[in-house]
Amino acid sequence: MRVEPPVPPDVLAAVRAPFAALGATSIDPPVVQPLGLILDLSGEAMRERLILAQADGGPEAALRPDFTIPAARLHIESGRAGGRYFYEGKAFRAAPRGREAYEEFLQIGVEAFETGAAPAADAEIVGLAWRAAAAGGRGDLTMVLGDVGLFAAFVDTLKLAEPLAARIKRSFASPRRLRETLEAAERAPAANERPAGDRLSALLVGLPEAEAAAVLQDLWALAGIEPAGGRSAAEIVHRLAERAAVERSPDLTPEQASLIGRFLAIADAPAVALEAVARLAGPGGAKLEAALDGWARRLEALEAEGAPAERFRFSTAFGRDFGYYDGMLFEVRSAALGDHRPVAAGGRYDGLFARLGANLACGAVGCMVRPGRAWREGAQ
Repeated sequence: MRVEPPVPPDVLAAVRAPFAALGATSIDPPVVQPLGLILDLSGEAMRERLILAQADGGPEAALRPDFTIPAARLHIESGRAGGRYFYEGKAFRAAPRGREAYEEFLQIGVEAFETGAAPAADAEIVGLAWRAAAAGGRGDLTMVLGDVGLFAAFVDTLKLAEPLAARIKRSFASPRRLRETLEAAERAPAANERPAGDRLSALLVGLPEAEAAAVLQDLWALAGIEPAGGRSAAEIVHRLAERAAVERSPDLTPEQASLIGRFLAIADAPAVALEAVARLAGPGGAKLEAALDGWARRLEALEAEGAPAERFRFSTAFGRDFGYYDGMLFEVRSAALGDHRPVAAGGRYDGLFARLGANLACGAVGCMVRPGRAWREGAQ
């Protein structure tokens, strides 16, 4: 396992200092987390980055790839309406292909679960992450901003069939899949060119989901199959039903695919990029107008935070591998390290509590910094 070298104590203290000023509750979530839950909430893009663990005969688990989901679970268990949580500890991920197999690294971060205006809270967290990252001593930092919700609001203006719109929105977290979808639509394939599902899938999607899940479990038992990968029969059946609904819905037209492609090509200074989005969408679309208004307020708040606007860039195509984000996103990057090794990152994920089965009225936004990358002498 590749372990980052220790960061000098003075650098670590400097990176930690902006977080310490928040007065957040300190937490240390369990290192081992349920695999199925991590996959459901983080998304399939994270599957190859997870390090799996399983006791003899026990459920499949994963070493925590980050702290957001564990922090949200701890907050639900606390019974509190809101709160801020500070963490400092190790996270674990399988390295991207071509690098050493596993990574163990230190993260420092905060998760804020509060009511109030999202743009102001977002700006506070972005400013916090910038200050903490810059405290490591690097002078080549830049910030990339994005917004999952803005993409979803733009897709809504296209008036797609609901199953197709939902699939397009989900694919934002997987750029390769989204690109393939757009390219296929621009080739305007005939409906009869769609791949047919296998006979078992056709049987299962023709049944009520609870009944289909029971059938699948019976088939596994008859065949002596032990399901792997963290997916239950109910989850598999639900995904098959969603896929079948998409296949029955109208195709994405070449014109719609082209508009989405033009949206995803926008990347510029934040105010300039957001103006380009408004021009592309045209009038109408209440959700999109609300999202753009939110960004106007967010940028004003960022300026008040003292963030260096000349180092910020907004990219409509920017996303992160963690599928639970549903709003503003960001990464602090170093020119020396490259775009794929961010120094700090975070975003908004208001929908996570509902996906965890909790009925909480608070929003959710957080960030993390990797001190080993913030340190200007570091080579991670």
